[in-house]
Order: sequence, then C-alpha cells, then structure tokens
Amino acid sequence: MKRTLLELIPVFSAVALLILKPVSAHPQCLDFEPPFQPPWHLEFCTQYQDFGCCDQRTDNTIAERYWDIIDLLEAQGQELCADTLKEIMCQECSPYAAHLYDAEDPYTPVRELPGLCLNFCSEFHSKCRHVLKYLTDNRLLQDTCDRDMSTFCSMVDLSDQDYCYPNVLKTSDLNGKLGRVAEDPGGCLQLCLTEVANNLRNPVLMLHSADHTHRMFIAEQVGFVWVYLRDGSRLERPFLDVSGEVMTTPWLGDERGFLGMAFHPQYRHNGRFFIYYSIQVNSQVEKVRISEMKVSAYDMNVADPYSERVILEIEEPAANHNGGQLLFGLDGYLYIFTGDGGKAGDPFGKYGNAQNKSALLGKVLRIDVDGSDPDGRPYRIPPDNPFVSDPGARPEVFAYGVRNMWRCSVDRGDPVSRHGRGRIFCGDVGQNRYEEVDIIEKGGNYGWRAKEGFECYDLKLCQNSSLNDILPIFAYSHHVGKSVTGGFVYRGCESPNLNGLYIFGDFMSGRIMALEEEKTTGMWKERPVCMGDTKTCSFPGLINHYHKFIISFAEDEAGELYFLATAYPSSSSPFGTVFKFMDPSRRAPPGKCKQKPLPVKVKAKKIPFVPRELTVLDMSDKPTRPPPKKLKPTTTTRAPTTSSKPTTTPATLKMMNAMKKPKKKTPDKKKTTNKKKKQWIKNMQNKHSAKANDKTNLGREKLKGKAEENKLTSDQPKPKKTLKDGRNQTTASNGLKDNAIYRKKKSMDRKQRGNQENRIKTTEPTFMNQTRTKLNVKSNRTI
Repeated sequence: MKRTLLELIPVFSAVALLILKPVSAHPQCLDFEPPFQPPWHLEFCTQYQDFGCCDQRTDNTIAERYWDIIDLLEAQGQELCADTLKEIMCQECSPYAAHLYDAEDPYTPVRELPGLCLNFCSEFHSKCRHVLKYLTDNRLLQDTCDRDMSTFCSMVDLSDQDYCYPNVLKTSDLNGKLGRVAEDPGGCLQLCLTEVANNLRNPVLMLHSADHTHRMFIAEQVGFVWVYLRDGSRLERPFLDVSGEVMTTPWLGDERGFLGMAFHPQYRHNGRFFIYYSIQVNSQVEKVRISEMKVSAYDMNVADPYSERVILEIEEPAANHNGGQLLFGLDGYLYIFTGDGGKAGDPFGKYGNAQNKSALLGKVLRIDVDGSDPDGRPYRIPPDNPFVSDPGARPEVFAYGVRNMWRCSVDRGDPVSRHGRGRIFCGDVGQNRYEEVDIIEKGGNYGWRAKEGFECYDLKLCQNSSLNDILPIFAYSHHVGKSVTGGFVYRGCESPNLNGLYIFGDFMSGRIMALEEEKTTGMWKERPVCMGDTKTCSFPGLINHYHKFIISFAEDEAGELYFLATAYPSSSSPFGTVFKFMDPSRRAPPGKCKQKPLPVKVKAKKIPFVPRELTVLDMSDKPTRPPPKKLKPTTTTRAPTTSSKPTTTPATLKMMNAMKKPKKKTPDKKKTTNKKKKQWIKNMQNKHSAKANDKTNLGREKLKGKAEENKLTSDQPKPKKTLKDGRNQTTASNGLKDNAIYRKKKSMDRKQRGNQENRIKTTEPTFMNQTRTKLNVKSNRTI
C-alpha cells in the first residue's frame, strides 16, 4: 500500500505485454481535464509528482488541510491515522481522480470520498473512522460509519474494482501506458477535436500574422479572407475581398481560386502580406498571380484594396495543378510552390516542366521581396540561390522536380533543443499510384516526372544517372488515399505528447496520419491517427468526428494545430469547418500555456461563434465540482496584514502557549504525534536542501535574506513575520517551520480549540447532486 505509483509502473508495463485485451483506461482529473506532469516536484503527495492532477498549489492546499485535521485530532487526544489520512486525501492528485470520485461525466453526483476497496475500507473503519467527520459533512456516511462497517464500505466502494483505491495502483491495464497517447487495439493514436469555426466556403488556409495579437485569418477559395479573434468571434467585414479578380467555379474539386497567403515577418511594423490566386486574362489565358498588399492605415482588421502590387504571374497551360503555397522561411525570403502546369504525366516539353529548370512550373521558388532588381523585377534574387550562375535555369528556382505540392510548413523546432528548426515540409500530390511527403532542400530534385513516390514513373528519365533525386521521407499508395494534404510538425504547448509529430492528411480519403522521426537515423515512421471513442473524448466541448474532405492544416501563433475540412468540396458550399487537435491522455500543467495577446482594435461588428458539430458532452457541461476546499479553523490564528497592533514577543508567546496547553491524560500519544510531524518536517527540510536550485527554494532564500536584513537588535524582541495569506510565523523557526503552507501554529486558546471542531463542518464544501443520465452520442472511431 505504501509503494508509490511510480515504483509500480515498470512492473505493470512488463505485465501489460502479456495481456491481450485492449486498454480502456481514460485518465481524468476533478477539473474535468486530462492529467499532466507538474513543472516542479510535489512536497506532500509525492507519489504523483511525475504525473497526476496536482500542481504545487493544489499539493500545498491538500497538505495544509491535512495538518489542520492532524492538529484537531491531536487536540482531542484521538488516534491520528496520519498515513491512512494522507493516502485518502492525496487521491485528488491521482491521474484517475475522476474515476475515484465518480466524476467521469457532469451528470453523475460526485462523491465526497474517493472509492475505497473493501480491504482498505475495513482497515480504515477499524482504526480511523473518527477521521471521517473531517473529510465529509455527509450525515448519512457519518451515521452509517458509526453503526455498520460493511454497509459503510459498500457505500464508498466502486462498481468497477479496477478503479477503487488502492487497486487503481495495481491494475496493469491502467498504468502500463499512463500519460502516453492513447491507442486503439490496432495501434491507432486516439485524438479528439474541438470545433473553432464553421459556415465557410471551401476554406483553403488559416494562418496567423505573427504580430502577437493571436488573430487567425481564414481564406475561402472564392477570394474572401476573414478575421477570427481570440474569443472565437468573426468580424463581419472581411479582411480581404478579391472575389472579383479570382477565377473559380462551383464545380466539385476545381483547383483554381484563392490558393495562398503569407504575412511578412515584419508585418507588425510594415503591414505587408502576399497572396497567390488564379486569374483569367481576356477569357482565354489562365495564370496564377502572386501579389503584395498592405493593411489599411485606418483599420488593422482590413486590407487596403488599392495597395495590390503584382510580384509575379505564371501562365497555366491547364486548369489543374496550380500549386498555391506561400510562406516565409527563417531566412526571411518568400518561398513560392508552383504546380507542374496540369494534365497527366507533366507532358510539357521533352522532360516536362518539373525537370526543366528554365520553367517556373513544378518548382519551389525563392525570392527576396524586400527590394527590386536592376533588371526590372519587383523583387531580388537571393545571392545564394542554387542556380543563379546556371544560364539554363531561372534564378528564382530553389528546388525542382515537384508535381503539385499542396500545403507546406516551416518547422518551429523542438521547444527545448530546437531540433528541426527551419525545416520545410511539403505534401506532393501524386499521379496514379503514390502520394508523398518531402523535406525541401536547397537545389534538390524531387524526381517528378521520373519518379512518383519511391517508384519509377518515366522509365527513361528514372534510369538517367544524373537524376540524383531526393527521396521522400514518406509515401503511401492509393489504397490509403489519393491526394495528400501537407500538415505541420506539432510544436505547441497544450498537448506535450504530440511534440515532434508531423501531422497531415489526405483530401480524398479523409484519413489523418502522423510521422515520427527517429533522431538517431533520421528515418520517419508512420503513426496512424484516429478519433477517440466516446469514453476517450468525454470532455466538455470535444468531438470525435469531422468532415471527410481535408483541405488544409494550420498552426496558430501559440503553435497549436488545426485542420480545415468540408463535407462538400465546392467553392460555393458553406460546409467548411475548422477543427483543433487535442490529446485526451495528457495536457500541459495549468497556467503553462497562457498567452498575453496584444489588444485588437475592432471597428466592425463581431459575429459570435456558434458551434454546429455534435459534441460527446454538451458545450455547456462543466465539472461537477472543483477539488475540495481547504479547511479553516473556527477562530483564525492569522493576524490581519493591516493590523497596527504590536507584534507578540517570544515571552508573551511562551506564556500564551503555556495557557493553551492543559495537561492531558494521554501525553505519550501527543508526544508521538509531534514526533511524526517533526520527522515529516525534517524529511521535507532535507528534500528542500537537496533541491536548492529550483524556483521554490530560490524564493525561500530571498525571503530568508530579507528577514535577516530586517532583523532587529539583540535587546529587542524578535517580531513575527506576516505572510501574504495573513498567517504569522517567527523568524527563528527552521525547516518547514519557515514554510507558510505546512507549518501549523499551536497558539490557539482553549476556547478556540473547543470551537474548532464545530467550525470544520461549516467550511466543508457543498457538492452538486445531479441525476445521472446516459450519453447518447455515437462514437466515430476510425477515419
């Protein structure tokens, strides 16, 4: 019983390999969110310091309540039951706290005690039932506990014996992969989604402006770009309307239209951005146009419609394969991704457009938009472009041999090591057999039309010894999907398990996939992704389904990942929806991912977001209760911080303590209690000294130094130190006696001690008692 969860996990992991039944665990905390890894160690509920539901503040609150109860038991001369009491109270920190307290959904009346297994409950009843009145104010539980052990233990037991305490520590199915991304029996990563935008006409992209406002800009294929604010609302007036210039049709799957957009790295200061869209000249010639525009000088949420300056136009020989990606690399240059010109097999010229370095189609172009060229181009050629000295190549070409790259992204790099920072990932749509994912390299040849994926497409070109093509990091056949949609490497904060996964999808099959890098070899392996079942995604506002046609992926300013999909792929159908990924098995510690966006001056009307997708739980569902509040004594021992009364001297304090400590019939019991408490304090003191460099101890050293600076002369009484929460402590105390959270005073008089027990009942939290209802949401597990 005293073995910690962390000690048991390796044993459970080994046993789990022998068990064939799928893991059905769903960790959940009392705040109705996934568990997390605390940023710093816990000092009280140490068995959950690596993974659970408590941060340091919650851990401190539980410890303070615990010592309040111990003080009350000591004052009444009762058995302390310190170890058992601690075990029960710390179950608020368990990664399965929601199960222990029967709070898996908001329709269930939450328990006031965690579910206790029969053997543990029997031991608790025989030795510590007098503690129950400090843990709950439920009269039925208290009366039953006084009368009958078996009835009481049946009331606090759980129907699922795997989750009652301490069985929850011993079940290998629950603890074998605790905190990892949940997998279904087929090894598919189970993720959940939230709906963030809807009613869009073929949303082709969503991006942020990197100006610290955390606004999102969503572009529709017809030529509108909308502003979405941090609160989820959309501005009624579009940021950009070029629908009159953009060539598009309502035909299903038409690839022409508004295709790309990128904000200048210094957009916050210069207001410049770039767009990529299809046009038709004289009703005959079709082109793609790359233009520069600026934001309005009068409204930060509207583009200046008269500021367009054409940067580049490329004639398109066919209606398909128009490319459409714009992005800025970490080098500050603009990257343009063009298609091969359309039709099948790149039939243009002897080798096709993609292998012809003198053509701009089927390429990755790189230009410097912060200046003009002496030759009259409205941009400069970066001096280190790979083919600037090749007379048979266009100097804009950075890489070639691509068919129709649809959605590329820049890797932000690992938040700690910065590994992968600056890499450009692209999904390149295949011909008849394979779809591929590439990492763009300077001067690289990506093989088309000689190769499709890893296989030869044009045998003559494929056998050319000078091809020297770069192989994709991943390719999949048309049995899986028929049109890749490139994604992002997740580098956000909210779902730590997803860090480093390249998440992408397929437009035709609606399949979402992930790639994981083996850093030692540089190889990438597939991690299939599916939607979590109803149980896994039972959090407020989460869904486990989405529309089939995945058009694009997106990343917000904080690095969180989204994708855009529609139920009907026509530029005129308003079924486009934006979904955000969420890992239900682990989250970041509370408060870690908070953002402080810059204010946005809004002049247009805001349209509030109204979700349409059916959630597993209703959007309005909230937790049944927060974690229990801390205990407070009847008469506070904390002096008001604004008090002008003189501080108590050590002599006065000694006299008060002598008056408040009458002789007891059981002095040995009290002595034993103090010994246990002092031993715990001593252990904590040693632990603190071993971690002198963490943030907690740095703060204590500062307080200690400040106290020494303000120390009075030796002939003056030493004043008490007033903490932020109003409690006093003497500066002469040591170890955890200097810790305002754990140290319990002994300065209450007899009247205060007598009233404390009555006070405890009035300060216990009241809990909601709701009627259990059933979830009628169907699961959509696979994609």
